[in-house]
Amino acid sequence: MSDPLERVTNLLALLLETRVPLTITQISDRLAGHYPAKDAARRQTFERDKSLLRSEGVPIEQTVLGGDQAGQTGYWIDRDRYELGELGLEDDERAALQLAVATVQLGTEWGAQALWKLGGSGLSTRRELEASLPSLPVLPELAAALGERRVVRFGYRGSDRTLEPYSLLARHGWWYLIGLDRDRDELRTYRVDRMDGWVETTDDTFERPSDFDPREFLPADAKRQGEGEEYALVRVAAERCAHVESDLGAAAIVERDPDGSTVFRVPCTNPLSFRHWLIELLEHAEVIGPEPVRLDFVRWLEALV
Repeated sequence: MSDPLERVTNLLALLLETRVPLTITQISDRLAGHYPAKDAARRQTFERDKSLLRSEGVPIEQTVLGGDQAGQTGYWIDRDRYELGELGLEDDERAALQLAVATVQLGTEWGAQALWKLGGSGLSTRRELEASLPSLPVLPELAAALGERRVVRFGYRGSDRTLEPYSLLARHGWWYLIGLDRDRDELRTYRVDRMDGWVETTDDTFERPSDFDPREFLPADAKRQGEGEEYALVRVAAERCAHVESDLGAAAIVERDPDGSTVFRVPCTNPLSFRHWLIELLEHAEVIGPEPVRLDFVRWLEALV
C-alpha cells in the first residue's frame, strides 16, 4: 500500500476532478495500488482518509446512488465550497499577501495556486511576481476514460500517442498518466501538463493487469521524474557535504577535493525539482556540468533577479 500522505493527496485530487459521485470500489480502482484489495481493509482505510480530509475542512459530499449502483454510497467534493471565495481585499492588502506567499514558497505548485487565488499576477512591486495557474482541462476526460477502461489518444510533444490508461496520479505538484503505450508496446509515464492539449477517448476497451503497481513507474525522488535520465555535477562545500551525502547516498560521490568540498552526481531529469533542491543549498553549491544544465540554471537565476 502507498504512503498515506501520497494516498490522501491523490484521493483529494480525484474527488475534486470527478464529474459524478464515486463509490469506494471506483475510488480504489482509479487509485490503483493505494488501497487494500480486501473490502473490509479498503473501507477502513478509506474511512480514515475521509475523516482526515473532513477534519481539515475539506467538504466531502456523499449520496446514496440508484440504478445499477443502487444502495451504494457515492462521494465527491463540492468545488464551490472547497475553493477560496472572494476575500474583498484592497489592492495593497492583496499585494502584501501575494508577496508573503511568493517569498515563502516561490515557484512551488501550492504557492502558485495560492497567488492565483489571491488575485493573480501583474503585481508591481520591487520584485515582480508571477502566478502560474495550473489549467489542465484534459483531466476530467482522462479520469473518465480510466474509470471506463477505454483507450485514449492524445498529442505529446508533437506526436500522437495511443494509451491504455492504468493510473492517473498527482505527485510533487504534477499530474502523471501511466499506462500501456500501444504503439511502443511498453508501459510509459506521461506528464499531463506536457500533453498537446487534446485527448480523444476511443470505444476500444482493455483490462488492466492485476499486478500493476503505479509506484514502480514514478520515482520517489522528484528530481528523477521525467523522460530519460539526466544528471548534473554539483560541487558542494565541505560544511554541507554530510547532509547531501545522506540525501543522495555515497554512490553519488564523484570526487572529494582537498579542501573538503565534494562533487556529486545529482539527478536533474525534472529541472524544476532540481532547481528547488539546489537553491536550498544557497552559496554552498555550484553546478559545474554538463554545460547545458549549468547554463539553464544560470538563466533561471538571472530571470528571478
